[in-house]
Amino acid sequence: MLRRLILYLSKAKWARNMATRWGAARRVARRFIAGETIDDAMTAARQLNDQGLLVSIDYLGESVNAAADTEAVVAMYRALIARIQKDQLKASVSLKLTHMGLDISEDLCMTNLRHILTDAKANGVPVTIDMESSDYTERTLQIYRTLRDEYGFTNVGTVIQSYLYRSREDMRLLATEGATIRLCKGAYLEPASVAFPDKADVDRQYVEIMTDYLAAPPPAFLQMATHDEAIIQKAEAEIRGRGLPLDCAEFQMLYGIRTPRQLALAAEGFLVRVYLPFGDAWYPYFMRRLAERPANLWFFVKNFFGR
Repeated sequence: MLRRLILYLSKAKWARNMATRWGAARRVARRFIAGETIDDAMTAARQLNDQGLLVSIDYLGESVNAAADTEAVVAMYRALIARIQKDQLKASVSLKLTHMGLDISEDLCMTNLRHILTDAKANGVPVTIDMESSDYTERTLQIYRTLRDEYGFTNVGTVIQSYLYRSREDMRLLATEGATIRLCKGAYLEPASVAFPDKADVDRQYVEIMTDYLAAPPPAFLQMATHDEAIIQKAEAEIRGRGLPLDCAEFQMLYGIRTPRQLALAAEGFLVRVYLPFGDAWYPYFMRRLAERPANLWFFVKNFFGR
């Protein structure tokens, strides 16, 4: 019930307007967000690289209302890619299709993606197409495959959410295609008709998908996005038990969450990538992080009341 309320508030304009005016909300959000400018993102990325961690940088934002609004988004991503190359960072970028204009026109979205991916490929920067709600799942996979297969963008991957019933079959097919996939549990409010309502089922399917994908031959590559310690330990055991090289897959965690665990995994020799968001459109992202873990909510409450 609490998770559903927080996810509702993440979409409510009145709640967004109220929260973004609160200095306390901004201060607490900085636990999860690098800052609002590209310089903030570069500084945080360099610090993480210096600690042995890889980075995936996300310019925060979701659905835009006009084609002209996407121009600044594309310009920011192209500038971000140029800075990654210039600063020699070990970093990829993540983006959302609705931020590229998918709700306006698929052609507009594809054109914007091709500009970004062309720059990224030339500069050796991987790109992940984030997964949004289940309304976008099929279109996201279609666009990903078009960019990869028809346009030859071998530097692009996408995301699968284990809470969707369809995800195990999606991953089976993606494994045969040699896809690079970030596997997460899912952070949107979905109906029981398309997603498991119980956490135990979401976790079970995550582990089943993870185990199957780790067994897939290269170039299929799994990025395990989770903070769940039980799942992390299962992944470690699976990799070691199969005698796989430690860099056969990648752990991914969010900026500001379980940092000591991130560093410990990297010290063992595993690849660890930190999802590093920046930008002024921080509210929906911040609220989804609160919905994922009750501990995050209590952290916010304590800071808000100054305890």
